Amino acid sequence: MKARRVRRWSVGTVIAVAIVLLGTALSGNAADPDALWKIVHQQCVPDQQQKGDPAPCALVELQPGDAKGYAVLKDIVGATQYLLIPTARVPGIESALLLASGAPNYFADAWRERGYTERAAQRALPREAISLAINSAFGRSQNELHIHIDCVRTDVRAVLQRQLAAIGDTWAPLAEPLAGHPYLAMRVLADALDGTNPFVLLADGVPDARTAMGEQTLVVVGAEFADGHPGFIILTDHHNPATGDKAGGEELQDHDCALAHGQTGGAG
Repeated sequence: MKARRVRRWSVGTVIAVAIVLLGTALSGNAADPDALWKIVHQQCVPDQQQKGDPAPCALVELQPGDAKGYAVLKDIVGATQYLLIPTARVPGIESALLLASGAPNYFADAWRERGYTERAAQRALPREAISLAINSAFGRSQNELHIHIDCVRTDVRAVLQRQLAAIGDTWAPLAEPLAGHPYLAMRVLADALDGTNPFVLLADGVPDARTAMGEQTLVVVGAEFADGHPGFIILTDHHNPATGDKAGGEELQDHDCALAHGQTGGAG
């Protein structure tokens, strides 16, 4: 049976606790690359199991045990950014565990938990405003897989809307760069991601990706296609030391969610 417990902490309280625990670990100057793992493994999961309280996480979902479970934690950066973190030890996008038979679909989990970002934004958001991102091994500060749940940048959303009709069912270069970097894009026609694992789409669909997953980034953006059909735009970029591209898909997100306030310009 699933054990799901949510504590209605205020955003300010969660941020304060996270700052004490993480220091600068999530700000890009990580003092401890295992800080996220320690928070989830040593704090959130034991607190959930022993006290029925996932603090300092907002949520711990165990289904069953920690092999396929996850935690949701407020990131210290920005007003609306949350992280989905496995309760199992999964170093990052390069982990073979993500492509194993029966592997958890963490992107599907992250999409289901997007309500945390909406509550932080203090309003319901259209699916086109929500994004999920995982950075490459070269563009991250933590050695525990974490999916960033947050709003998409307004300029990125504008590009995706312009290119929407050209995005097909297989990987192809996006005609315009995003945040100054070239991305491949494909679409998925579905309301949720339960039947679609972006890690598998990347490994099976992009040449050489399976043998170099650590060099890839993955971003999922909600979308509405022709005739109001709900779906997703899946994006990927790869590490390119020649151009300084670290393949950090988080660059496509806006951690203060200008879209929630009707703003249309600027980067996040």
